[in-house]
Amino acid sequence: MAFIKVSSPHAHKPGNTGSVMKTVLLATVPGIAILSMFFGYGTLLNIVIASAFCLAFEAAFLTLRKKPVGFYLRDLSALLTAVLLALALPPYSSWWLIATGCFFAIVVAKQLYGGLGYNPFNPAMVGYIVLLISFPLEMSQWPAAVSTLTEGQTLPGLGQALQHVLSYESLDGYTAATALDVLKQNNSLSVSELYREDTSFLAGRWAGAGWEWVNIAFLIGGIFLLYKKIFTWHAPISMLASLTVLSALFYDGGSSSSAGSPLFHLLSGATMLGAFFIVTDPVTSAVSNRGRIIYGAVVGALVFIIRVWGNYPDAVAFAVLLMNFAAPFIDYYTKPKTYGHKAG
Repeated sequence: MAFIKVSSPHAHKPGNTGSVMKTVLLATVPGIAILSMFFGYGTLLNIVIASAFCLAFEAAFLTLRKKPVGFYLRDLSALLTAVLLALALPPYSSWWLIATGCFFAIVVAKQLYGGLGYNPFNPAMVGYIVLLISFPLEMSQWPAAVSTLTEGQTLPGLGQALQHVLSYESLDGYTAATALDVLKQNNSLSVSELYREDTSFLAGRWAGAGWEWVNIAFLIGGIFLLYKKIFTWHAPISMLASLTVLSALFYDGGSSSSAGSPLFHLLSGATMLGAFFIVTDPVTSAVSNRGRIIYGAVVGALVFIIRVWGNYPDAVAFAVLLMNFAAPFIDYYTKPKTYGHKAG
């Protein structure tokens, strides 16, 4: 009797990889809901289109590799990659942009390495970085939060949103700089003055308009995953702690060169999505608990360094991919001792 050779991740409790992926997908729902509340239908359209392309690419290359398509699609890893990539992309992204990201995520970053469990890099982040470097203009087209729109201005309805997504039209009339963009480009105003002078900060209490609530929603999803014991606390908490410490050390609210407060960094951009849904990837992160602490802490440090001194306002994807390189090295030096052997 022939058995299907299945790579990691392996479930260590009743259930299977599909049930774990399903739980992670469920945990993204609060974040998706808040993104839709503040930015309209764009995120939902991203998810639908990305899911279709990712599943199609996965099925096509499983067929080429003569693998059982149904078996591997049921593990929901391709669907989770689609959702994470869609959440990272600007809402209302054009279909061809999403398709390109899905191709690099599924085909290049996953299937060419042998499929789930063999990929050294997080597929969703590979797709995102390829798009960010190749299409910087399209990747900066974030819509303004509904709370910052002027009187008489509204986000696109479903029909208009579909028209934008399926055509090459841009959303110029609805776009605005994110809070991380504004802080990075600021040369004259203190952080406290930015909250009074710039509309990206105007409706935000701790961070950019809408983004603080998006991050809180993903934090809630992350806490749910911790409660369900999908992963341990080591990587996400060490990442957030590292980011908090560094941002506290370099914060000066009265200076135009301030790097932003700890709350600003924790509740801006993709911080919570990265901490609980990307850094915790069981395939591409460190394995031991000690290794995960180091892995998460360095990711948090890199996020802060790139945000403040790098060329990109957000840095979660770059930080994660850099540490994917380092994960085997960390594992080598943090291997736990075999039971019955002395340390040292």
